[in-house]
Amino acid sequence: MRRRRFLAGAGALLLAPSVVREGFAQTYPARPVKFILGYPPGGATDITARLMAQWLTEKLGQTFIVENKPGGGTNIAADAVIAAPNDGYTLLVSTPANAINASLYEKLNHVFVRDTIPVAGFLHYPNVAMVHPSVPFKTIPELIAYAKQNPGKVNCASSGNGSTLHMSCELLKMMAGINITHVPYRGAAPAATDLIGGQTQMMFDAIATGAQFVRDGKAGGLATTGKERAEVLPNTPTIAEFLPGYESTSWFALNAPKGAPNEIVELLNREVNAILATERTKQRFAELGSKPLPGSAADLGRLIADETEKWAKVVKFAGVKVT
Repeated sequence: MRRRRFLAGAGALLLAPSVVREGFAQTYPARPVKFILGYPPGGATDITARLMAQWLTEKLGQTFIVENKPGGGTNIAADAVIAAPNDGYTLLVSTPANAINASLYEKLNHVFVRDTIPVAGFLHYPNVAMVHPSVPFKTIPELIAYAKQNPGKVNCASSGNGSTLHMSCELLKMMAGINITHVPYRGAAPAATDLIGGQTQMMFDAIATGAQFVRDGKAGGLATTGKERAEVLPNTPTIAEFLPGYESTSWFALNAPKGAPNEIVELLNREVNAILATERTKQRFAELGSKPLPGSAADLGRLIADETEKWAKVVKFAGVKVT
């Protein structure tokens, strides 16, 4: 009898953690959930985060709020989430910056792929390579030929050192074997202003903003940076059509601190994917020049790992470092 009681008690103790976790998942979210992102209000990341927060609020009946923590190349936001309780109530809106920063910064307080876990993808979109109408090259092959004949004379503006727009240009330089001078700005908007004004010759911009400049004739569209042509610029070729294997796309996703309950991760992944499958979401994302990024948490984990490895090679090639 004593042995049976002992075994029964031991079995209950072994089951208890899973029962608690299951119960926790069933009641989640029981209070507001916070999305933290490393960008100021008003940009594409902020808009996407607020849309997803709104849709999850509607779907799960609990408030999802967005908190902006810009600075440090998004590292301040990442540090804040990693230091938060791993209970699923503080989540990071992750972007390619988190993958790039792993090799861009000499000293970080975290290792992103170690200290966070992937939850769900939101969306992805390409950039567009734009040029001032006065430049003597109108296609990627013409740019490559001109840059080889005139090393260092072509300048390429970006939103800042190590930004996704900067890395798009560096990847082109690395794969094409050309020398282009990088001109960093404090944001994409002032870079685009100088491009349109003729102070710079070319730049990479997010498709959501760059496509309008191309359609209005304020800038020439050399190419887009995705695997396929962008729906908003169907007549603009991809760089990969001339340099096979080239791809530089931006993505927004959701990561949690390491140790967050698997049940919570699975619940959020399931609900986000359900939202991404709706026509409302597809149409709204199309307006931003983007497409949904569905898939499992493991799919997102592979994407982040691949991006971290890929951009480490580009950062090394470019010799860019931020202390």
